[in-house]
Amino acid sequence: MVTTGLGSSLAYLLSRAERSVNRGLAAAVTAQDVSVEQWRILRALADGRGHSMGDLAEAVLMPHPTLTKAIDRLIDRSLVYRGHDPGDRRKVAVFLADRGSELLTRVEGGVAEHHRLIEAVYGTERTERLMRDLEGLVTALDDAPAVPSPAVRERAPGGPGRS
Repeated sequence: MVTTGLGSSLAYLLSRAERSVNRGLAAAVTAQDVSVEQWRILRALADGRGHSMGDLAEAVLMPHPTLTKAIDRLIDRSLVYRGHDPGDRRKVAVFLADRGSELLTRVEGGVAEHHRLIEAVYGTERTERLMRDLEGLVTALDDAPAVPSPAVRERAPGGPGRS
């Protein structure tokens, strides 16, 4: 195990892994003229429920302004559409169009092949365990109480360096 330099940082190693995985995923989805981000959007909308922009931004890990531009491009291609939220007709939701569903079906073949490639080089059991462990890490971090940064603790009344 690496214990010095960038390789000792969990955040760095997760970023490197994410880049490696996304590089192969991008090759799989761009064959259908879709970006990784657009695939995430289409995949999130595949449940058919319609999603608010806020919920969708959180689900697909995109800042709201970037998501808005991506949705506009998908609307221009007739892959998604905006409509009334089924739960509250005063709100707008984004839905997967039939054309988007057809495209997603074609893209999912490449995504599944990419996943099989990862399993082939890393091992099926290790890949499944890694996915469970990462889900567990996300859940644990989401459930953990917010911890102020050291700089905030330094400035807090009674914090280090205070009398």
